Amino acid sequence: MFGSLGLPELLILLAIVVLIFGVNKLPRLGKGLGEGIRNFKDSVRSDSKAEDNDTAEESPRENSDS
Repeated sequence: MFGSLGLPELLILLAIVVLIFGVNKLPRLGKGLGEGIRNFKDSVRSDSKAEDNDTAEESPRENSDS
């Protein structure tokens, strides 16, 4: 749809972001984005571990009922 982004396109995007947010807010913006991504990954990992534990706990019960 958009094609590949090369160096000139990335520099233009960076310039637009700097104009919109300003130089002083960029570190806070990056930190907030990083924390959001980290929290999302942690929640996905904990959900998959919980599902794995639930599956492991249900398997012996199913076998014992037979």
